Amino acid sequence: MTASLPRAAAFAGDEVGRHDTLNSNSATYTTAPADGSFLPGPVLLFGAPGVGKGTQAQILVSRFGIPQISTGDLLRQHRRNHTELGMIADGLMRQGQLVPDDLVNKMVAVRLCEPDAAAGYILDGFPRTLAQAEWLDTFTPECGPLPPTVAVEIRVDETLLLRRITGRRTCPGCNRIYNIYFNPPQRYELCDDDQTKLVQRADDTEEAFLKRMEVYRAQTMPVVPHYQGTGRFRSVEGGGSVDAVAAAILEALRELRTEFPVPSLTSASGVR
Repeated sequence: MTASLPRAAAFAGDEVGRHDTLNSNSATYTTAPADGSFLPGPVLLFGAPGVGKGTQAQILVSRFGIPQISTGDLLRQHRRNHTELGMIADGLMRQGQLVPDDLVNKMVAVRLCEPDAAAGYILDGFPRTLAQAEWLDTFTPECGPLPPTVAVEIRVDETLLLRRITGRRTCPGCNRIYNIYFNPPQRYELCDDDQTKLVQRADDTEEAFLKRMEVYRAQTMPVVPHYQGTGRFRSVEGGGSVDAVAAAILEALRELRTEFPVPSLTSASGVR
């Protein structure tokens, strides 16, 4: 199984990737400190483009002090730092070749052994194929065994997703974001703050959304039955408020870690 480098970098995170966060523990949203006895361990957030994985991942990052690990960011970082793996990936990309799963897996393996991932992490864009999911389940890093990855799916009606994405408009002057369906400007297509004409991102069109959904159905949805079969899977409704969805995810993680606990680890990662 192989993956195009540009496609992997773009797909790895749809919304999450827009924040380009690899090791950041900061977030726009903050929540009450978590119970110090609870560790989320490795977490995989599933969901179609536009469900809000990026927002929810950042809430978990803020709450637990664990990193958000994006394969798209890893690819870019390795290429930027001219690591051995990055140079191989860069060479493949320049030749128009595909980046094999094995290479992506090696980048993930290195990242999972960094100290900030000791108490857990949020996987963004990985595993996105069944082969990657199977590798992750059997992989034992040099730094020691990992707790089992648990998966939480965020479900949102596709019609709502379409409106979330195609309704998005941005002010090129102040970068304020609107949605013509849910948070429209006072004057049609004009920013409330500086009256600049709002613009729509090229990848926020219906055509782009449908293409991203095709990729999601073909590549990522087949991974869902894998985690359902292990029992390490929960599905939450994502159509509510940000806080409501965050609470549902936290409840799901607590249930999953009751069944699949995380061994006692040091708090070096910043669990609060």
